[in-house]
Amino acid sequence: MYQVQFKRLEGNEDIAVPRKMSEWAAGFDLQAAVGEPVILAPGERQLIPTGFAMAMPGELEAQIRPRSGLAYKHGITCLNSPGTIDADYRGEVKVLLINLGQQPFTITRGERIAQMVFQLVPAVTIVEAAELPETVRGAGGFGHTGV
Repeated sequence: MYQVQFKRLEGNEDIAVPRKMSEWAAGFDLQAAVGEPVILAPGERQLIPTGFAMAMPGELEAQIRPRSGLAYKHGITCLNSPGTIDADYRGEVKVLLINLGQQPFTITRGERIAQMVFQLVPAVTIVEAAELPETVRGAGGFGHTGV
């Protein structure tokens, strides 16, 4: 088990530490730590604070992902999804939201706006090569299978 430390930032004592909403949930819900309601117009994006910073082991990354209910009901999703928080980042965690819906959407303090999923980051070494091994697919890219 990995331990991740959360530091509640000053003035955010009312904002809950990220938590899972069910026993087997993969993501920890994040709340909006906005000072006043934020209205996202259709097509608009804003960076929403969460009121905390964190420290995690170097083997982990935190991915910020949309909440399916907000996406389905209101068209609210995360840009740069999943967003990556690196293990060495110590600033406030923020969520980049966009309104892809048809109506303005109001984000209020304490509202659950996204989820954070922790993933292992493998140790990888990059090796430059003059040639790459052949595969059946080769350089076939977007849509090459006809699907």
